[in-house]
Amino acid sequence: MSRTSKDTELARRLSRRNILGVAAGATAATIIGTATAQAAGRDHTQGPGKGHGHGHDHGHGKGKPVLPPGRLGIQLYSLRDKISTLGFAPVFAELEKYGYDEIELAGYTQGSAGPITLPQLKRLAKDHGLNPIGSHVGYYDDNNPGAYTFAQNLEKVLDDAQALGLKHIGTASGPFRYGSTVDGWKRAADDFNKYGAAARKRGMKFYQHNHAEEFSFATDKPKVRLYDVLLAETDPDLVYLELDIYWAYCAQFRFSKRVDGTKAPLDPLKYVLKHPNRYPLFHVKDGVRDDTTRDGYRMSDVGDGDIDYTTFLSKVTNRTHHGRTYHHWQAEHDNPVESLAFARKSSEHLHSLREGRCGD
Repeated sequence: MSRTSKDTELARRLSRRNILGVAAGATAATIIGTATAQAAGRDHTQGPGKGHGHGHDHGHGKGKPVLPPGRLGIQLYSLRDKISTLGFAPVFAELEKYGYDEIELAGYTQGSAGPITLPQLKRLAKDHGLNPIGSHVGYYDDNNPGAYTFAQNLEKVLDDAQALGLKHIGTASGPFRYGSTVDGWKRAADDFNKYGAAARKRGMKFYQHNHAEEFSFATDKPKVRLYDVLLAETDPDLVYLELDIYWAYCAQFRFSKRVDGTKAPLDPLKYVLKHPNRYPLFHVKDGVRDDTTRDGYRMSDVGDGDIDYTTFLSKVTNRTHHGRTYHHWQAEHDNPVESLAFARKSSEHLHSLREGRCGD
């Protein structure tokens, strides 16, 4: 199929507003269709990509797509409400319609929808054209030797990841196991190097996903940014990073000054451009700027906020000759108002972005 034909087909699928949920049968189809049709009705009053209301109409129109083909995923934590009640099948059916290529897992169960084995989950994703690219697992639970974490059950975690055919396996837990000192983070880095070496033996990459606090400063050396310790003390061939772009910009708002008030510039994009090969995965999460809040942003659906994804994606994917194929972009919202509507809108917005419309 030609690129033009693919774009036409994608536009046809993304333009649909009535959701059928065919994989789950009539009951699930009715539930999904009703919820999303209501949300879509609200969207029609504001237009696609409500970020326009904040003066962010850049990046749309003709030109080279910012989003590389085959690299749009979604963190299933954003859809946990639908997965826990309806199961993976109807959710995957919708993601296929919305033009998603990949999924990042956040647990392997589906609540009231009943048990599902890892081979069944892997097959179900494949049947809907979705590549399971990664998964979040806890870093540690030192009070529970049976915990499903890297620290307590590394081999089981890796066994399951391998059964799913994952290329990446990581944690969204911060490296605070031994505290917030430089030495504490060096010890956590040693843990991560161990997990990375074990994952590499199985053909996978271990990664850590950040929140804002990773960019704070060491309690014993307040001039040292903890994230810099993590980068310096982990082996770049064993430990990779998944930048949550939203939380990194929240960190820019919160931690661009040290405790003593001296400036400590923080630019999330520069971290990636300096170490492009350490960031195979990203969380694409948006926020409306609000300096009255602790984080400086209020989380929003992708396209509704103030983060300039046209520039961010363009600069990252053009940084190296293989940048458009190396990186994977996972849409996410921690608590969307309507999760399936969020998933649809995010895909529409990111597919609509074009290079050359924002000043680089």
